[in-house]
Amino acid sequence: MDAIRFHVEEIRFAERNVALRLPFRFGAATVTACPQVYVKARIRLPDGRTAEGCAAEMMVPKWFDKNPALTNEQNFEQLRFALRDAREAYTGEADAQTAWTHFASNYAALQARARAKGLQPLVASYGPALIDRALLDALCLHSGLSFATAMSRNLSGIDIAGSGLADDLAGFDMPGFLAKQSPRTRIAARHTVGLADAIDDSDALPDAPADGLPTTLAAAVRRYGLTHFKLKLCGNTAQDIDRLERIARVIDGHAQLVTLDGNEQYADADVFAVFLDRMLSTPVLWKLAQKTVFVEQPIRRDAALQRDVSALGKRIPLLIDESDATLDAFVQARALGYTGVSSKSCKGFYKSIFNAARCAHWNANADKPRYFLSGEDLTMQAGIGVQQDLALVAWLGLSHVERNGHHYVNGLAAAPEVEQQALLKRLPGLYEASDGAVRLAIRDGQLDLSSLATAPGFATGQPGAGISWDAMRSVY
Repeated sequence: MDAIRFHVEEIRFAERNVALRLPFRFGAATVTACPQVYVKARIRLPDGRTAEGCAAEMMVPKWFDKNPALTNEQNFEQLRFALRDAREAYTGEADAQTAWTHFASNYAALQARARAKGLQPLVASYGPALIDRALLDALCLHSGLSFATAMSRNLSGIDIAGSGLADDLAGFDMPGFLAKQSPRTRIAARHTVGLADAIDDSDALPDAPADGLPTTLAAAVRRYGLTHFKLKLCGNTAQDIDRLERIARVIDGHAQLVTLDGNEQYADADVFAVFLDRMLSTPVLWKLAQKTVFVEQPIRRDAALQRDVSALGKRIPLLIDESDATLDAFVQARALGYTGVSSKSCKGFYKSIFNAARCAHWNANADKPRYFLSGEDLTMQAGIGVQQDLALVAWLGLSHVERNGHHYVNGLAAAPEVEQQALLKRLPGLYEASDGAVRLAIRDGQLDLSSLATAPGFATGQPGAGISWDAMRSVY
């Protein structure tokens, strides 16, 4: 179908504080609370009609920029700058644009302005990542289409030719790739085991909440029937091996698939190779190692793309996450021996689509499939944030996705009751009411996406997504 051109009339931001029920430690950072930003965008169509769309994302500190000298509030301000800068660019377009060209025509300039302020490329991507989702939501709701149908029909108008953003895909049949995607109706929830998480009752946190929800890995396995796991590493080989041994004793009888996440904690490939040697030679970890399908970003971002890691990659597949900071990062990483890349909503859904297309393109020209896209979380919360992320990875055909927001946060307890009940009614199967709040429903380790697959809009179901906008603060 023809892509619709439109002007962006207005973009507004609001925030809601989210307190974590358990501390989430990844790498050197521990998060106990942070804001969740909501975006509302209004577009004007050629016939003068308008439509509104929205998006939401956590503003997790110490991930986009891990500089220890920065406070959490300074990290939040970096992301607010990215949002404001993208808003100014999108609303300042003189001519009507497609959803894709709003993104493509501003990508380089937004990256350059962020770089001039000393900001990381991941920070620069945050603003357009949310705004692009809100614009597509508005466009889908205007057209009466679900995200999956809209993307398969290329409603956003993705056109690689002449954009200069993905020249490596110049000969790839992108319309054909988009058209053949079919959304999954079920997906496995890959459970995050953070570095501060209690493994079993022997190390249960003394101040763990008595809210009826799991506070240990063992309890989470029992409640959710978990079969897929993501295990965080700290970068100290002895400590990591000891912790993995304890985790293995809990999950060995349940795990079908395991991934490891280094969160940039290893200085270089040589240091990580020492850990890998120990892991693969430790008898207690034999079963866990056999089920480990990749290691995510073990090497810090300033060194990860500086040398060839093909020898390591032949031992275990390596995936880039924090190093996937620009649209061409996966192309660079592939040349160095990395075979995987993360899909994260905070980086932008166009990047996920490009990288999925690259995997399809490269695998089609190889003797066996080697390249892969994996869905990764950033404490994604119940509501519009998790809905849009699930709609994306389901449409891309992923069979599992990291989910952690349901474990570290008490569902939608921070939202008004009317908002919670509206989601529960609109998306049955995806949510449940339990232990005093509406929350993501995980049964037998799976998420039921059947109600999400056909929801109008970008997984919102209706204009405004049922969000209680007047109950939030700090509109800017």
